[in-house]
Amino acid sequence: MTETKLAPGDAAPEFTLPAADGEDVSLETFRGKRVILYFYPAAMTPGCTKQACDFRDNLGQLTAEGFVVLGVSKDKPAKLVKFAERDSLNFPLLADPDLDVHKAYGAYGPKKLYGKLMVGVIRSTFVIDADGKIEQALYNVKATGHVASLKKKLGLA
Repeated sequence: MTETKLAPGDAAPEFTLPAADGEDVSLETFRGKRVILYFYPAAMTPGCTKQACDFRDNLGQLTAEGFVVLGVSKDKPAKLVKFAERDSLNFPLLADPDLDVHKAYGAYGPKKLYGKLMVGVIRSTFVIDADGKIEQALYNVKATGHVASLKKKLGLA
C-alpha cells in the first residue's frame, strides 16, 4: 500500500461528502477562508469524543480568527447525527465510509496501534489556506491536547 502524505504548499484534494445533517459539504465552498480539516477514527469513542469536544469548546475563537472546522470519519451520517447531538458538536461532521477522502489526504494507511502494525485511520489534521493549499499537515496527532497544540502552531494560544 503506497502512502500519500501531503505537505505545506500542496493543493488540498477537493471533496464533497455528506454531513450529519444530510447536506453535502464541498471543500471548494470554503474558498477564501482557512479550513481546519481533521480526520478521526470513530465517532463516540473516548479519544475522538475528547478531540471533538475540544474543537467544540474552542470553536468561538477559531471562528473569530477566520477558521472553519470540519471533522471527517468513516462513520455513516446516522452515527454522526447521534455523535453531534450527544456532545452538542457545533461544526460539520462529514461521512467518508468509502475512505476515498481519507486516502487522498494520507489519513488512512499503515499505523502502529499498541505496538502492532496495522492499517487504519491515521488521526490527522490539515490547515488549508484561503486559496486551497495545505498550510499544515499534521499526522498521527494525539486526541488529548491536540487543539491547544494546534492553536499554538497557528499563533492563537
